[in-house]
Amino acid sequence: MGTYMPARPTKFCLACNRVIDAEAVVCTSCGVMQPLPRELATEKRILPAGLLCFFLGVFGAHRFYVGKIGTGLLQLFTLGGLGIWMLVDLIMLVSGEFKDKEGNRITEWT
Repeated sequence: MGTYMPARPTKFCLACNRVIDAEAVVCTSCGVMQPLPRELATEKRILPAGLLCFFLGVFGAHRFYVGKIGTGLLQLFTLGGLGIWMLVDLIMLVSGEFKDKEGNRITEWT
């Protein structure tokens, strides 16, 4: 007897119109970024968070912006982990892996 594999929801790629997984961030056929579902989207943006991180990151300003008050205070008191923590956050922001307080990835630039 075969194993049962539940069907995953799908959607159409915005660029090439091929069927892809509904949770896909990038189309596996053409490589174009796909928007996140509304329930996973956040109103926070990469550009303001990145600028705050670059100029005021040692004070945790970008963490306050995304609602992470506790870690923002930790960065404030440790000067961004002596700059290392701030640098890691900046790399995560630019690569699209930084998350807001609800755990949603910040993927939109503006």
